[in-house]
Amino acid sequence: MGDADRKAPLRDYCVGLMACGGRKSVEPMAAVTAPERTAAQHQSLLHFVGSGAWSDEKVLGKVRAMVLPAIERRGPIEAWIIDDTGFPKQGRHSVGVARQYCGQLGKQDNCQVAVSLSIANHHASLPVAYRLYLPKEWTEDRDRRRKVGIPAEVCFQTKPEIALEQLRWACASGSLPRGVVLMDAGYGNNSDLRTEITALGLTYVAGLLSSTTVWAPGPLPPKPWSGRGRPPKLMRRSRQHQPTTVKALAIGLPAQAWRTITWRQGMNEKLTSRFARVRVRAAHRDYWQTTRRAQEWLLIEWPKGEDQPTKYWLSTLPEEVAFRTLVETAKLRWRIERDYQDLKQEVGLGHFEGRGWRGFHHHATMCIAAYGFLISEQETIPPSGGRRARPIPLARVPADYRPRGSAAADPTSHSKLDRDDATAARAWARPNAVEMSLLCD
Repeated sequence: MGDADRKAPLRDYCVGLMACGGRKSVEPMAAVTAPERTAAQHQSLLHFVGSGAWSDEKVLGKVRAMVLPAIERRGPIEAWIIDDTGFPKQGRHSVGVARQYCGQLGKQDNCQVAVSLSIANHHASLPVAYRLYLPKEWTEDRDRRRKVGIPAEVCFQTKPEIALEQLRWACASGSLPRGVVLMDAGYGNNSDLRTEITALGLTYVAGLLSSTTVWAPGPLPPKPWSGRGRPPKLMRRSRQHQPTTVKALAIGLPAQAWRTITWRQGMNEKLTSRFARVRVRAAHRDYWQTTRRAQEWLLIEWPKGEDQPTKYWLSTLPEEVAFRTLVETAKLRWRIERDYQDLKQEVGLGHFEGRGWRGFHHHATMCIAAYGFLISEQETIPPSGGRRARPIPLARVPADYRPRGSAAADPTSHSKLDRDDATAARAWARPNAVEMSLLCD
């Protein structure tokens, strides 16, 4: 943390994230961790997360070093997962807020969006890089940048560009075990990103849109040369030889190309679906290429009962990879869904109420630290393990404490009014009911 004085706020902030019920903003966490001096604790935690000059990268590196061995005890790291998550927001003053697509809402709305890189196996996953996406209107507005403290070196980058920067950092760090890069169609449909991932020496399984074009299996005849002028170097297309969409290719596959595969055990039943795979070449803008792109696996999912295929992936896994392994790898991206669900619901990733760049990332780092702690201690906490976990002692919150803005606050301005609790609506607390005659009109 860079300073011994930050040790206590660090511990209190993480404890507050795990122990505070409801919304995990600074004021309720202060009341839980120091009820006898809530106001002072409130200011301490606000300063720690909003203004503290400590490094997110160093703290995440320490968290990674402490948690990675616990994850690898259940199996090697299998994947690097790229994804983003949105946080609905009101107003326009919080850093990065704009009208954009929010996955939590499933539509375009006012929100913040952060891009992350996680390492994962089938047992657990952990975010190792986390960065707020800044829309172009934010990067070009000097007044807004100054008010929320955006560093001068931060410029506009698309989400795939942020993800590529995180991948380059992960490769350069040398401390992360390699894994297959997994991404949904929002990133996988970007052919430049896929090319750069291959250049880094990484393999990938990338989600695709149904309109993505590929060259179907089979030889591609070169453009004929008339004998005059220079021989053609760039790839050309003709009326007889055009790429096809992955949807059209999937619909045209024979029945024997489809296999029913089970990839893991779900909550109530085994997860099973129909899949087909074909060796194809990506066709996006290849008319500017002097050589054809390498062959890749096109994986298609078409569940029984559906009118058409539902999901498509393009993968650079080896040609000899087993069919089931290809499916299991593509489906491992569910871990990031669980990541964000737990980070938001259990440790309050989306509950930060500040407006600044530093506070946004500090809060996320503390949430990842708390989440990493829960992963590393999972084997010792019942029912997963024996009762070896030492409970964290928490002081009792005063019965009359009400956070500002709470729905449970006094409904009137006079503290002595409207404070009586309503009679409990329980059958055993009431006297026996008395029969009454029916009143007729």
